[in-house]
Amino acid sequence: MKKNSQIFQDSNNTYYPEDELQVSSVVKELYKKNQPTELVGTSSKSFIGNKIQSAKKLSLSKLSGIIEYLPEELYIKVKANTPLELVEKELEKNNQELAFEPIDFGFIESGKSNKGTIAGHLSCNFAGSRRFKVGSIRDHILGFRGVNGKGDIIKSGGTVVKNVTGYDLSKLVTGSFGTLVALTEITLKVLPKKKSSNTIIINTGDKKLVNELFEKISSSSSEVSGAVYIPEEPKDESYDHNKEMVFKFNDLENKGSFVALRIDGDKISIDEKIKALTDELELNKLSTTILDVHQSTPFWIKINNLELFTQTKNNLLRVVIPPSEGKKLMQYLGNKYKYYIDWCGSLYWIEVQSKKNTKVGEIKNLIKELGGYLTVIKTSNEYDYEETIFTVDDTRLLISEKIKKSFDPKRIFNPGKMYRGI
Repeated sequence: MKKNSQIFQDSNNTYYPEDELQVSSVVKELYKKNQPTELVGTSSKSFIGNKIQSAKKLSLSKLSGIIEYLPEELYIKVKANTPLELVEKELEKNNQELAFEPIDFGFIESGKSNKGTIAGHLSCNFAGSRRFKVGSIRDHILGFRGVNGKGDIIKSGGTVVKNVTGYDLSKLVTGSFGTLVALTEITLKVLPKKKSSNTIIINTGDKKLVNELFEKISSSSSEVSGAVYIPEEPKDESYDHNKEMVFKFNDLENKGSFVALRIDGDKISIDEKIKALTDELELNKLSTTILDVHQSTPFWIKINNLELFTQTKNNLLRVVIPPSEGKKLMQYLGNKYKYYIDWCGSLYWIEVQSKKNTKVGEIKNLIKELGGYLTVIKTSNEYDYEETIFTVDDTRLLISEKIKKSFDPKRIFNPGKMYRGI
C-alpha cells in the first residue's frame, strides 16, 4: 500500500524515507531534478572512498529490522539498515553466525566498536579472517531488494543459493559502495557456530618460513580457518607501538613476530587437527604455543577489529595479492612499514606514514605488477587525492562505467565515490 505521509527532510537536505516505496518516490524526484545524492546509513564506513560532492543526502537509517529468520533453513531476511549487532544477537540465540566474519571498522576510526549496518557491509564487501575458507560477503548474500538510480524497485535472488534468473545481481551490487542501488532489503545465508577453537602460535620472523607455512596450510586437509602473520613493529616513531598491548594473552609470551593458525570444532576434532598439523608443518622443530578457546576467541576478534591500527593518523591500505607473490611484497615492506598478513598470505593490511604519501603510489604500482589490487581504507590528513583510492585498470574502469550507467544513468547515487567521473 502506498503511504501518504510526507517524507521527512531535515535542514541539511537529508531525506529520511520510512519504507521502500518512499525511497522510490524520493529517488524518482532526484532523478527528475538531476540531483547528485549521497547514500548514508549510520556512516560507520563513510570515511572509505572519495569524498562526495552533493547537495542532498538520502538516509536509509529508518529501514531497519528483521523481516524473517528461519534458523532451520539457514537464512535471515532483514531491512537493509538493520544494525549488524542486532543480527548477530538474533543468530546467537540459535547458535548460528555470519560465517564471513564481518570487520569492525570502528576501532581504526574512533577507537571503539562501531559495526554499522548489514547494507554497509554488503556495500563494502570486506570479510574477516575466515574469508579464504568460506568466501567473501558476496558469497553469503542470497538476494536483495532496492531502488535503482531512476527510482525503479528492483530485486534479485531470494532464499535459495542458486538464482533462477541465471544472472545474480547480488554479486554485482556487493562491493559497489552505494553507487548502483539504494538497498532496502537483504537476505543472508547463515551457518551453525563452531563449538570451540584453539590457536597455534608459531614464533618466527623468518619470512621464507612464513611463506612456506602459508603454502602448506592452504593445501592442508586439517581445515585451518584462520592464518595470519604478525611481524614485529618498525622502530619508526610515526607508528603507534601497541602490538604487545593488543595481543596480551597468558600463553602468548614471545614478544617477537609470529604466525597464528586457528582450528575450529569440538575438543576431540581440534586435538586431532593439531596433531595432524604438528606432523604436516613439522611444528616440533619450531617454537610454538597454543591459545585455548578463552584466549583464541578474543585473539581473532582483535584481528578482525584491526585493533593494531586503532585510531591511526596514518594511511591504512588493504592489499590483496596472489599468495605466490607474498615473498616479493614482504621483501619490499621489510621493517619500514607496520603491517600484518591475513587470509593465509593473500590479504595485507599496511600502514603508511602520513609524511610519506608518495609511498602509497609506489606500493600501488608494485601491487599491480604482482597481479593484485589495493584500496586506501583510511587516509591521513595530508593525503594527496590525486592518487586514486581504488586500484583500477582501463578495462575495469570501462566496465564499471557501463554498469553504473545501466543502474544509475544520471549518476545520482554517490557520484565519484569509487572512481572519479563515474
